[in-house]
Amino acid sequence: MSQNWLNTPDGRSGWASYFLNQGYTVYLTDQAQRGRSAWLPGEGQQSLFSAETYAKQFTAPQNFPSYPQAALHTQWPGTGLAGDPIFDALYASQVPVQNNATLQASYNNASYAALLDKIGPAIVITHSQGGPFGWKLADIRPHLVKALVALESEGPPFENFASAPFDPSYIRPAANRNRPFGLTLLPIAYEPSIGSDASLLLRQNISAPSANLSSCILQAAPARKLANLSKVPVLFVTAEASYHAVYDHCTVAFLRQGGVEVEFLELGKVGIHGNGHFMFMELNNLFVAERVEGWVGKYAGGL
Repeated sequence: MSQNWLNTPDGRSGWASYFLNQGYTVYLTDQAQRGRSAWLPGEGQQSLFSAETYAKQFTAPQNFPSYPQAALHTQWPGTGLAGDPIFDALYASQVPVQNNATLQASYNNASYAALLDKIGPAIVITHSQGGPFGWKLADIRPHLVKALVALESEGPPFENFASAPFDPSYIRPAANRNRPFGLTLLPIAYEPSIGSDASLLLRQNISAPSANLSSCILQAAPARKLANLSKVPVLFVTAEASYHAVYDHCTVAFLRQGGVEVEFLELGKVGIHGNGHFMFMELNNLFVAERVEGWVGKYAGGL
């Protein structure tokens, strides 16, 4: 939701102000049927994560260490638990989301494409559940997406990683439930073609590279090229203490298999420590923004 990019829940400047101060024109979008985009009665149903889920996954994972990196989380302001005024301010700002994933993706695909058609070339920043909408947008408008920043894009490829407590040997079922096209629910272009139902996109299981990381499902060799997405440079950002630190290496490997020029920015490895999934709202949010802007600036000419 767009308000997450304004001020932080404890009243500090957010990323929108930061990028405006750097001279960028910033468009903040709400997904279709979420936030300022009204839900249409009769079109699916809506849901919202519980306060407990927010604490476990986003604001206080160190208190619920279901994956190894959770213990490193230090950057959320306040306790990150219900009853803390900063947490309560965050949770009060959250809004429901459309449950029908196909409907949600289809509407967002149409609306984001229409926005770029109207405003022209842009650098797109996505986060989490919005990540696949960015991959799809770059696929259908590669000439308008000058560069794409993916902050912990929804992943890993094909199927969600659902091992809790964490087990690096966990093998995800390949049942085409989450992202049959690897990165997305909706079709994206491959060369050679993978068919309208992705039936020609062959997979292989790759063992976990270390005890703190997950195994991956990647393309089987020879890998097919992401025909349009490979035209767009990507910065993929992963926080040190997020649950995404378990499996984002899989998404990066999948992008590289498809010929995408991707820089993998692991915040902990460049001295930015303690962040969780909401890195853009945490205590050091502007340090993260500064690092991202250093990459974005390489592609901002002519905007």
